[in-house]
Amino acid sequence: MSSTLIVTDSTADIPQELADRLGIVVVPLTVMFGSTAYLDGIEMSAAQFYSELVRADELPTTSQPSPARFLETYTTLLEQHPESQIVSIHLSSGVSGTYQSALLGKSMLEKHEDRVTVVDSKSASYGYGMLVVYAAELAAAGQSPADIVQAVERRGERRCLYFLVDTLEYLQKGGRIGKAAAMVGTLLNIKPILSIDKEGIIYSVDKARGHKKATARIIELLERDLKGQKINIAVGHTADRSVAEAFVAQLAEHFELGDRIYTELGAVIGAHVGPGTIGIFAWPARDER
Repeated sequence: MSSTLIVTDSTADIPQELADRLGIVVVPLTVMFGSTAYLDGIEMSAAQFYSELVRADELPTTSQPSPARFLETYTTLLEQHPESQIVSIHLSSGVSGTYQSALLGKSMLEKHEDRVTVVDSKSASYGYGMLVVYAAELAAAGQSPADIVQAVERRGERRCLYFLVDTLEYLQKGGRIGKAAAMVGTLLNIKPILSIDKEGIIYSVDKARGHKKATARIIELLERDLKGQKINIAVGHTADRSVAEAFVAQLAEHFELGDRIYTELGAVIGAHVGPGTIGIFAWPARDER
């Protein structure tokens, strides 16, 4: 019987036990501290990354998997599952070359290129990790690749995501804000709130003074976006789950919550925003299929 296999990359920040249970194949990006390279999630965990990040003199860099790595992944899966097809969902092309690398890997297949569908999530972290998980659930239920892609696109349109940045240091180091703005913002205890637009580009939504006001503002934004619906929620953290749990407790005072998922924000997000950041990913609990 034909089936659909789901492939993604490590920036989806899917908890390992969930990826294992659903059979999701995760292709790692590379994280580099100086001249030392690590495979994201394999040779360096999120906790190890943040521990190293605070000690590093320079920001780490990240690089997408090569087309050859995607070619190897697709070839192996298609040989092992000769009746199957692949849906491969990846980090936004607006922030990384991973999607283009996957497309190139697909184009290098000597045969059966038509059995691989590559999707630009136009999102980051669990903002598309939750779409990958949904795709895997649909695949397990026997849905076709075309139906899976269509359902994932629908859910993506209804999903909300916000990142609350704890420190301006890494935005300044990465050139996203100036040194003077970072200094003033730090003195005023400014907490930026970021999101990702429909084209998959990160942008600033708002800012607030202090963590408490910033989380209250995110709840206001979610209430605006989701209009009191019962919601599923995922919260990403930088190796401190207690911060994520505290935020979910706040959300429970304003929303009827369905699924509650905790995940660690990985190296790609972490390199840009630093430790202490939390990511909030929410979508209606009602099944839209």
